[in-house]
Amino acid sequence: MALAREESSPLFAGTVAGTLRLIIYLALAMVLMVLDHRNGWIWRLRYTTSVLVEPVYRLASLPATGMRTLSVAFSDRKMLTEQNQRLREDLLLANAKLNRMAAVAEQNERLKQLLDTQHSLDLNVQLARVIDVDLGTSNRRLLVNLGSHDGVKLGQVVIDAHGVMGQVVQVMPRTSLVMLVTDPDHAIPVVIERTGFRTVAYGTREGDLLSLPNISMAADVHPGDKLLTSGLGGRFPTGFPVGEIQSVEPAGSGMFLEGRARPAADLDRSDNVLIIHDLAEPVGPPEPAVPAGPPADLAPAPASAGSAAPPASPAAATGTAAAATNPAVQP
Repeated sequence: MALAREESSPLFAGTVAGTLRLIIYLALAMVLMVLDHRNGWIWRLRYTTSVLVEPVYRLASLPATGMRTLSVAFSDRKMLTEQNQRLREDLLLANAKLNRMAAVAEQNERLKQLLDTQHSLDLNVQLARVIDVDLGTSNRRLLVNLGSHDGVKLGQVVIDAHGVMGQVVQVMPRTSLVMLVTDPDHAIPVVIERTGFRTVAYGTREGDLLSLPNISMAADVHPGDKLLTSGLGGRFPTGFPVGEIQSVEPAGSGMFLEGRARPAADLDRSDNVLIIHDLAEPVGPPEPAVPAGPPADLAPAPASAGSAAPPASPAAATGTAAAATNPAVQP
């Protein structure tokens, strides 16, 4: 059903006025297009409009932007916290490994010094590991991991790479107890390396020093003198470092000088020690020699009863045995 003339659009009306308006609108549109193409007026208008409308857009998007920012912030904070925790754990682990490597390197250096000491002195020793310490005021002792099953015997000398540490005072099947030279009950014969003066060094209750209470007033002893084992007593081998004189002062009695010496061995830091099997030279006269004589099978046969002969003198018997032993010897 066709639309009535009254219901049609006034722009497209069939009258002359409607056609004229359409022509005017089209001409105006073409003029605006040409002007916009040549001068950019529409772009300027759009730019000005966007400047005015942009705050409205920002205000409208502010809640969504804020939520997104908060979400990213919380996510980044959580990620950074976890990453920081991992880095802290890695740092602690790296420090622990570094400290352990330093301890292992130091232990290897001490073992190298012990082996160098063994090779340089050509000693018959055993390498033992310290498993317990007792460094109190009344006792200065170590427990090592070698015992009677490993060939350790009572009285064996214990050293490290720097000097004498002490001696074995108790032997168990798998462990041994070592009394240090600084123990109050320990004494060791020593000699001053510079002058050859001999004396005895005792342990003290201070724990880190040796005492030399019996130095004569005329003795030439000064701070810095080296103490070596003298070998007297038959227990400690000769020539091992014992300590260094720190001070020399008159004793309380006024009849002697009393010296203080610092031990040469690292008594508080050694983890590994050497147990010496070569003892000092024995003290006293040598044992008697085994009696010498001809073997029993070369002795002359006893004479028979019918032809009894006078017994031969010891010299003749010796000469006969020598001739029998060596045919080149003439009777």
